[in-house]
Amino acid sequence: MTALTATPLALCLLLLGLASRCSGLHIPPHDAVARVARFVANQVTWASMATISSHDPVRGQPFSNAFSVSDGPLGRGSGVPYLYLTRMEVSVQDLKVNPQASLSMSLAQTDYCAQQGYDPQSPLCAHVILSGSVLQVNDTAEAEFAKKWLFWRHPEMVDWPSDHDWFFAKFNISQVWVLDYFGGVKTVTPEEYFQATPFRKHPHSG
Repeated sequence: MTALTATPLALCLLLLGLASRCSGLHIPPHDAVARVARFVANQVTWASMATISSHDPVRGQPFSNAFSVSDGPLGRGSGVPYLYLTRMEVSVQDLKVNPQASLSMSLAQTDYCAQQGYDPQSPLCAHVILSGSVLQVNDTAEAEFAKKWLFWRHPEMVDWPSDHDWFFAKFNISQVWVLDYFGGVKTVTPEEYFQATPFRKHPHSG
């Protein structure tokens, strides 16, 4: 009796597990390093940005802070992390002194790693570190792109105080670091990163 009732339960759990995997993220192969980097950048909605502090008592030391980001629509991102910043913010004041920064993003920020049973520090929980600088977006068309997709990912931005001197910025990538498997960190050039296609259609799809 127990075995008979346990079988449908086990089958149900198996089907739920399969459904979860089918509806979850489909990360590119770990050896397609540039594609993995683009995939992570497109999936996350925020990143940890480290600047060099311009404030006492930690002047000259690394200073990390969380920022909302978007590189465009899910599945069709540009690869460029855009930000909506105010000059009142402490890290933005650091950037005025030194625009160099690093941006860290991880699939631990999605439900992927938890579903797979990966700890956020595990190499299997893909994470990416971008080195570069933060630049204000001055081109009108690019600013409209940044606004559209930042506000799409982060709807409450529309209602943020209008007197806070907001502006759109982008992370100008000079180097990409990827940890997505065992064997140590891998590097990707900006050229390889932007040439990569993070999402590929199924061979039998239209």
